[in-house]
Amino acid sequence: MHKLPELPYAYDALGKYLSKNIMELHHAQHHRLYVEKLNAALADHPELLAMPVADLVRSYQSVPEAVKPAVRNLAGGHYNHSLFWQWMSPDGGGEPSGPLMDGLVARYGSFQAFVDAYTEKSLGVFGSGWSWLMPDLSIETSPNQDTPVAEGRPEPILGLDVWEHAYYVDFTYKRADYVKAWWNVANWQHAQERYESDTM
Repeated sequence: MHKLPELPYAYDALGKYLSKNIMELHHAQHHRLYVEKLNAALADHPELLAMPVADLVRSYQSVPEAVKPAVRNLAGGHYNHSLFWQWMSPDGGGEPSGPLMDGLVARYGSFQAFVDAYTEKSLGVFGSGWSWLMPDLSIETSPNQDTPVAEGRPEPILGLDVWEHAYYVDFTYKRADYVKAWWNVANWQHAQERYESDTM
């Protein structure tokens, strides 16, 4: 059975930027429902229930047709959110360092230029979706709970949930305010570790 992961911090730990209410709703309700509905959808496929969610999402093209929508949407939601919690930290914000910082500056000209480009992509997602920083430091977006991994591509090193459920309680419809706040909790240490493990 797939399980809801625990947050690596308390619900109120990001409270200066993301409230306890939104974090609890996002994790304990939205993410939990993805997991529960995924388990129900895969009840007749114990081999899929036993797979780590990352492997399940990577296997999207080869799973039975009857469960492809569940794997795409529910496993995708479970997988994306499991990563998302790690991409935030009470000690986040600021700037990366080392090879990741060097790479971002080389590609975008400055760290602020990268932030501006990533913000623009995030605000440009129509409806619900995600924005990603890929290991080659390109910026991509995907709709709904789609993920590059389901296409056989590398795992992002950083990602932002731009579904309204991620921010509406705190920011109503103002996605730009949410994205601006999120930069203050972005977990660059975790992103650096992912980047270095992929490139070094």
